[in-house]
Amino acid sequence: MSESGAGDATVAPVLSTVADDDVFVLQKYETLEKERLFYLGPRCKDDLSGSIDEYYALDEIAQQLKRHADWRKITLQFPDSLVHDSSLVTQLLQDKFRDDDRQFWVVADTAYSACCVDEVASEHVSADVVVHFGDACLNAVQTLPVVYSFGRPQLDLSHVVNRFKEQYEKDDKVCLMANAPYTRHIRALYDELKSEYPNLIYAQINKNLLEHNCTIVGHNSEADAQREPIFSLGNRVLLADDAVEPISSKPMDAGYHLFYINIPQDPHLLFLTTQFQSVKLYDPKNADISQGPFPSLMKRYKYMHIARTAGCIGILVNTLSLRNTKETINALIELIRSNDKKHYLFVVGKPNVAKLANFEPVDIWCVLGCGQGGIILDQYNEFYKPIITPYELTLALNEEVTWTGNWVVDFKQVLNDIGKQIEQSDTNADSNGGVDSDEDKPEFDLVTGKSVSTSRPLRQLRHLELEAADGSSNNDSSTSSSQGLTQRSTNGGVIIKGTVSTSAGYLQNQAWSGLGSDFQGQEDFDEDGATVEEGRSGIASKYESDLQKAKRS
Repeated sequence: MSESGAGDATVAPVLSTVADDDVFVLQKYETLEKERLFYLGPRCKDDLSGSIDEYYALDEIAQQLKRHADWRKITLQFPDSLVHDSSLVTQLLQDKFRDDDRQFWVVADTAYSACCVDEVASEHVSADVVVHFGDACLNAVQTLPVVYSFGRPQLDLSHVVNRFKEQYEKDDKVCLMANAPYTRHIRALYDELKSEYPNLIYAQINKNLLEHNCTIVGHNSEADAQREPIFSLGNRVLLADDAVEPISSKPMDAGYHLFYINIPQDPHLLFLTTQFQSVKLYDPKNADISQGPFPSLMKRYKYMHIARTAGCIGILVNTLSLRNTKETINALIELIRSNDKKHYLFVVGKPNVAKLANFEPVDIWCVLGCGQGGIILDQYNEFYKPIITPYELTLALNEEVTWTGNWVVDFKQVLNDIGKQIEQSDTNADSNGGVDSDEDKPEFDLVTGKSVSTSRPLRQLRHLELEAADGSSNNDSSTSSSQGLTQRSTNGGVIIKGTVSTSAGYLQNQAWSGLGSDFQGQEDFDEDGATVEEGRSGIASKYESDLQKAKRS
């Protein structure tokens, strides 16, 4: 017995359950290989390197790079869906430059939307050029040259034709469109269907949007360049035979339906639903057709009304490379201030629910991003506060309630609308002698039906300035302390050194506002608090105090 007990004592006790392979089965990939067959074709099973080389047009990329000997540092930007090809693409490009000292970096997990060129990440390595792979929005970039490689995906054209014929009648007006990679098949699909569908039109990439330092490889549309566009829609031009009449306003008004190859991102999909009578999506991966549900404008209309009575607006910058971003930010700030509302400016990289939840005083967010993939629609109500676009904010801050039913993401049009709106406000103020006649009118939230008193926090600042100029302010406890930063509370926030802070007002209204706030009600509470002392500085292995002691010794 004693020997057995002594033997048991030497065995370490079991402190956890046995962790075998079955425990972590949900955290494992079913296969170590990515699905490439649907876009590379069956050839990739036998010759993956050759399929990758042909798909991304690497020979054309190499020729383009060799034409510019000054492009020494090259960044290769991949979307998340294609990042598994990045190592092989880099290896193939390096093989093409064995005798040339070129440096390649892979840019993945882009700071903003993947369809935009990530100039910020490229500047970290002082890149000379960016090679952008996959779908692209073709938005104008600030500085760097760009080489676009959309890819050459495979498509079962006969299957697409059959599915198309199942959806539409012969006399229907239909527009054929696809994302940038699958646009290479649109002209062939149009040629297959135009004999049976006389009212058929198709969309091609608008290369006129490209800057002088931007190039597209692997995409040939010279035959379409001879046709005169019947309409321009975002980064696409709509083309057709001469028998088709040009479109004057938008395809929806002309009765056109949309047949789209691939699944666009939600912002772009919402834009398309506002331009056509109906939208049907063909998924090349599953060979299925989707007819909805799609993003709805009804939620946008609700958020627009919430913005009308919001006191604090957060301007969320979701892009840094698009042109007119700074001008749009400045115009929005001027528009918000002219409506006596408070604003805060945020740059948080890729926004998510956790990041935006940290800023509770913000009543509504206005996001500046790419119209194709950089705008948050919040389809499942995950975010705590509504998110709108600059165009919707201009509608919300208009004196009259207006709703156009359009989805506008072009910064230039937003700038024009803001300029007209501010000019109209100045004209109305001049006609009233510089005084807002409706300054004190009550405001109601049309969403809740309640009266709102905090929608214009900056309005109180003007009253405070007039009161201070007259010297008629009461010398009470809240204003007698000129040493304090917080001078006076308003309906929408707290005035700190002449600036309204809605976040400080929100903090004051909280039951717990930080360490020591729960002792404020006690008689012996010391308002001054502890004396601030200088702490340690330096790194853990070599504090400044330790270095000074070593010198003295």
